[in-house]
Amino acid sequence: MEWIDRLNRAMDYIEGHLEAPDWQEAAGIACCSPYHFQRMFTLLAGMPLSEYVRRRRMSRAAADLQSGERILDVAMKYGYSSPTAFNRAFQSVHGLPPSQAKKPGVGLKSHLPLRFTITVQGVEEMDYRIESWDAFRIVGVSAPLSQDLQENFKCVPQLWGRAAADGTIPRLAALMDGSPKGLLGVCGGPDNSQYYIAVASSAPAGDGLEEYTVPALTWAIFPGSGDSAAIQQLQRRVVTEWLPTSGYEYADGPDVEVYLDPECSKFEVWIPVVKAKQ
Repeated sequence: MEWIDRLNRAMDYIEGHLEAPDWQEAAGIACCSPYHFQRMFTLLAGMPLSEYVRRRRMSRAAADLQSGERILDVAMKYGYSSPTAFNRAFQSVHGLPPSQAKKPGVGLKSHLPLRFTITVQGVEEMDYRIESWDAFRIVGVSAPLSQDLQENFKCVPQLWGRAAADGTIPRLAALMDGSPKGLLGVCGGPDNSQYYIAVASSAPAGDGLEEYTVPALTWAIFPGSGDSAAIQQLQRRVVTEWLPTSGYEYADGPDVEVYLDPECSKFEVWIPVVKAKQ
C-alpha cells in the first residue's frame, strides 16, 4: 500500500506548512493531481481537506494563545487578514472567542494530526473491468470546480438542474455519435478544474456548448445503479476498498461518470489508473 504511505507523507508536509500549504506540492508528494489528492482525502477522511486544515490551524492557534501570543499575531500567522475573520473561524471550532482562550481552565477542542490506514474487509463484492481507451472528444456545458469539494457538491447538482430545465440534456443526446455511449459527467480541464455534462461527439461546439478532449488513459470501470448518493458511495468504496489492494493507483486524468439510461439510474464510474509503483 505504497500510495497510503505517500498520502501520509503528504499529510506530514501539510502539518509542517499549516500556515500556507502548497496544494500542488502536497499532491506531488502523493504522486497525483491536486484534484485527486483532495478527492481521495475527502472520501477517506469524511471531510474536505480545507475543513481539516482549518481545524488543525485553530487547534494550533489555541495553543499559541495559551502560551501568551497576541490575538492579532496569531491571526496573521494562520493567514487571516483581520481579527474578525480569525474570531469567526476560531469560534466555529472551539465555541468561544479567542479572547476567552487565554483564561485559565477554559475548555478547548483539539483536532489531532490525521494519519491514514486502510482496513480491507471485503464484505461486499465489487464488479469492475480495466480498459485502455484512446482519447475521445466530448461536447457539452461546464462549470468551474472549487478547491473545496463541499462547494462542488452544491455547484454540480445546480449545473445538472439547469441542463435539465433548459433543454440542454436532450440537445446533447441528439449530438451523441461517439463512445462511450451515454450522458457523461466529466471532471476535466487543467487540474480537473471543470465539470462537464457532455456526450462523446464529433459535432461542432457552437451555440453555448464547449468541447474537451479526454486524454488516452487506462480506466478502472465500476457499474452501479441508484441516485447521486449511490454514486458517491461507490466512489468511496473504490478508494477505500478496491484501490488499496488492486495493484493500481490514480493516474493524472479526469474522473468520468457514464449515465447509461435516460433516467440516469444506471451508471458507470470511470477512474484513471496506472500500475502501482513497486
